[in-house]
Amino acid sequence: MIQKTLYIVRHGQTELNRLGVVQGRGMDTDLNDEGRKQASQFYEAYKSIPFDKIYISALKRTQQSIQPFIDLGIPYQKLSGLDELAWGIHEGQPATAQNKAAFLQIMRDWLDGRLDSKFEGGESPNEVEIREREALDVIMSHPEEKTVLICMHGRAMRLLLCILSGKSLTEMDTFPHQNLVLYKVIYDGEKFEIVDFNNSEHLKQS
Repeated sequence: MIQKTLYIVRHGQTELNRLGVVQGRGMDTDLNDEGRKQASQFYEAYKSIPFDKIYISALKRTQQSIQPFIDLGIPYQKLSGLDELAWGIHEGQPATAQNKAAFLQIMRDWLDGRLDSKFEGGESPNEVEIREREALDVIMSHPEEKTVLICMHGRAMRLLLCILSGKSLTEMDTFPHQNLVLYKVIYDGEKFEIVDFNNSEHLKQS
């Protein structure tokens, strides 16, 4: 019977995060100073956990967020299925009244169950679910990896947590997050259970 503990974190802060600019799958940005500090805080808090494997998205901000663990020699793998949802034409655009209205409308669509809605050039939650399930299949196909660290992205993480907890994707907003916050999920061989919810204690260390 496969049993696993998944430590799932969102990447650290980037400059676009700080500025409130939409990133998404098409923006391969670096962590800023605050993001590097968050990465260091997370490492200090969790460096004693015996991770067997690390999974990250194909975007460099996830690797930068957990690089100290990779430097310990823990094997890692990039899975593009863990990439952020693509926001299409809105990626890299500053927040404007028009943009905000478009985002409010698409969020309303998703909450109302219209999960195929997407921006031009972007992805829908249903499309992200397909690639996330493929990534999850890879992660779960290694029974020898008991303790796993996963670093990914805010909206994608919300969708993955819906999948793991058996919720509809329309409930994605019940999973709050900030940069480098932790969700800990245990798989007992039959079901996933979230045992640590939106934990940011490590970010409060000086």
